[in-house]
Amino acid sequence: MESSDVGGRQQGPIWHRKPGPAARRGVIVNIIHSVKGYHSKTIRFLNVAFDSSGDSLLAGDHQGNIYVFDLNGNRFNLVQRTMQACTALAFNLRRKTEFLVALADYSIKCFDTETQELVSWMRGHDSSVSSISVHGSGRYAITTSTDTAQLWDLDTFQRKRKLNVRQSVGIQKVFFLPLSNTILSCFKDNSVFAWEFDTLRCKYQLPTPVEGSALLYKVFAVTRDGRIFVAGGKSNRLHLWCLESRKLIRIIQMPAKVRAVRHLEFLPDSFDGGSNQVLGVLSQDNIMRFINIETCKLLFDIGSHEEGISTAAISPNGRYIASVMENGSLNLYSVQALTQEGNQPSPPTFKVVEDRSKCPSEANKLTMRVTSGRSERPWKSKGSKIQSRLLKLQVNTSPENKEVRRSCKYFVLQSAAFTFLCKQTFSHNELPGGLNKKRLQALLKGFGEYPAKYRMFVWRSLLQLPENYLAFSSLIDKGTHSAFVNIQNEYPIKSQKLLRVLQRTLSALAHWSAIFAETPYIPLLAFPFVKLFQNNQLICFEVVATVVVNLCQHWFEYFPNPPVNVLSMMENVLAHHDKELLQHLIKHNVTAQVYAWPLLETLFSEVLTREEWLKVFDNIFSNHPSYFLMIVVAYIICSRAPLLHCDQKADFEYFFHHRNNLDINVVIKEAYHLMETTPLDIHPQRMLDDFIPLTKGQYPVFNKYPKFIVDYQTQERERIRQDEIEYLRERQLAHELEAKAQQQKAEDEAWYRKQELLREAEEQRRKMLLEEEEKLVEQRQRLAAVKRELKVKELQFLNASRRRFLKYQQDQRQTELKRLDDEIARKASMREQETAAAIQDVEVRRMELESQRQIFEQHLIQDQEAVTKEMKEEVDARRRKVDLEDHLVQRWMEVDREEKQKAQMSYVWFGDVEKM
Repeated sequence: MESSDVGGRQQGPIWHRKPGPAARRGVIVNIIHSVKGYHSKTIRFLNVAFDSSGDSLLAGDHQGNIYVFDLNGNRFNLVQRTMQACTALAFNLRRKTEFLVALADYSIKCFDTETQELVSWMRGHDSSVSSISVHGSGRYAITTSTDTAQLWDLDTFQRKRKLNVRQSVGIQKVFFLPLSNTILSCFKDNSVFAWEFDTLRCKYQLPTPVEGSALLYKVFAVTRDGRIFVAGGKSNRLHLWCLESRKLIRIIQMPAKVRAVRHLEFLPDSFDGGSNQVLGVLSQDNIMRFINIETCKLLFDIGSHEEGISTAAISPNGRYIASVMENGSLNLYSVQALTQEGNQPSPPTFKVVEDRSKCPSEANKLTMRVTSGRSERPWKSKGSKIQSRLLKLQVNTSPENKEVRRSCKYFVLQSAAFTFLCKQTFSHNELPGGLNKKRLQALLKGFGEYPAKYRMFVWRSLLQLPENYLAFSSLIDKGTHSAFVNIQNEYPIKSQKLLRVLQRTLSALAHWSAIFAETPYIPLLAFPFVKLFQNNQLICFEVVATVVVNLCQHWFEYFPNPPVNVLSMMENVLAHHDKELLQHLIKHNVTAQVYAWPLLETLFSEVLTREEWLKVFDNIFSNHPSYFLMIVVAYIICSRAPLLHCDQKADFEYFFHHRNNLDINVVIKEAYHLMETTPLDIHPQRMLDDFIPLTKGQYPVFNKYPKFIVDYQTQERERIRQDEIEYLRERQLAHELEAKAQQQKAEDEAWYRKQELLREAEEQRRKMLLEEEEKLVEQRQRLAAVKRELKVKELQFLNASRRRFLKYQQDQRQTELKRLDDEIARKASMREQETAAAIQDVEVRRMELESQRQIFEQHLIQDQEAVTKEMKEEVDARRRKVDLEDHLVQRWMEVDREEKQKAQMSYVWFGDVEKM
């Protein structure tokens, strides 16, 4: 990783990239800010915030260090040391390089990430600022603490309005609704109000939740279209409100292990039109679960009990989730990786919505329960330890990492080529610093630009800056030139450092040559270099001076008019290469002062981005000064398609004063093509001199302008300045005299008014005395009447008291008699109760005897049945025995009979034999 420190030392967080999905799901980078030394320690991160693009991340730790992490450039930078912990961050302001930070001393500061300067300091809170909400335009912000919310104008950094509440109520959060001019305020008594931003008129208040569903709101979230409002607190339930109908449309019940919700945030999607469906819910167990608010399915979660999440932020493009961990480190998750693993096949389906239609409670009808049929954290094994290692460029299939690798390989190759070039050119040295211009041009054509790391060194070598410290100091010592004393009125630059550098550079140019004090476009021409070299004013001045001497040749010959001769040269080149476009421009009365001069006087700073501008000037400084004119013509030719569709002069003027959708690499190649194919008779190289560097020791005399016009304008300016000073002096005297006259008039009027008031007071007091005397007489009369009435009332009161005492004695006797009657009745009642109880006891005893008798009879019947059964069994046994004996007798009889028959047969057989 590349890092830079405001103090020049290499110090900052250590980035760890996770080796694989087995270690931790979805984590791209783990950032730990550790300090090496005798006592090594880890500095805890406290807050994070994404910029509006979602490609940069702002993080603050408890020591007050503010870091910017470039997720595309794969680098970080320490942009500020506030020396105190931050409580809230905002990085989505209108000026993309600025951010707001709320500090522990209850103040809010605005810093610039590029200049690393303090832009503004805002005070007004008496307690810690818990949140900062920025309007969609980036021009306004609301800061919230427990006792107040304040609305700030981020252009002037002035407080516009302040919301105060009773201490017993307290504020939870005040924030802007997306895509609207509505402010939502949430208080600790569960009331939610919507206010019109322009008039601060109350639009509506959300009604009280239905009975049985109330919970104490603590955290809130709104979809990107501003239609759905979600609130949660010390419960596992979430309330979903529709802000259009102002009704509670759903109650989501989280799993039972969720007892409180600490943070809510919707996950953006490029294809949902702002009606976000996925909600991130950070609970008290430090796990952030992402659910679909329509189906109430648990999609995925991040964090664990071992490595819990303290707070989290989601990028506006929905690609990253940044979480501050309980151990103080910072994790960056890829939403794509999390959703891909969340979409993998899971075990059998599960019931999502609990059917409560039979329940009478309305809250139960709205309730939907989040459940899951699979293990909530299948990728975590018990006792597993997450491994990490220092970040290196490694093979990764994600398109973001591929782009990072390609850019890194490109710049590594470019830097290596440049280093090799430096080593090989000492024998053919043409430029200072051991560089060869032809080899630099070859490198430039191969890569299109110089390495950012060596660009300033290459420019200084190409421009052959003399670095005349003494001459520059003498120009600076002359002070601010009168022409640029009030430059902040014409060019209101927020950065005071940048404004001072611009003022000094322009003053030095004006002291060097008088023409620059009269040239209206010299601030536009110098500003890009001032912003680029603001930390080295000598180099800045010499680069601007070199540009003026070489690229601005023949510009001042027709002063104060634009350089007609230079514009004619470019018009001739344009006529040769694109006659149709030139005829179209002439047809609509568009001259070179419209289509070429704005690009020249601003050096393309209005129409190019920073990277494009640097790439263009890499090529301009590496070629003949005529290349600058050629690249202007190339820009016009490459823009022929939109220009041919313009038919209004205002459209042409707008086109050449604003950025356009052009590929700057195509423009650069076209400029080289024009340099090679333009005929010599119209080629600007024939009319312009070769590059001439500034002279060493003293700067050259610059007098290539109509001196009499400049001298006349200088004299006129001085005369006007003196007249203005005289006018201001006279106006000051007139103001002082008028003020004294007004003061005397006010004093006289005050004296007369005082006398009149004294007279009126005297008359009023006289009237008051007469009225008081009349009132005193009336009061005396009323007092006598009152005394008479009091005497009569006293007699009446004594008579009434006597009668009341007699009545009291009579009532006492009646009460005593009644008490005796009640006592007699009570004793009679007790006797009746005792008699009834005795009767009941006798009846119970009788019932007990009856039940015992019945039980005894049952026992007798059972015994009789047992005896009968035994006798019956014995009779049956004897009957069976007799039957068996009868059967045996019959059997023996049959056997005996059979034997007798056999004996008879044998006797017959033997008798027959004997007969034979």
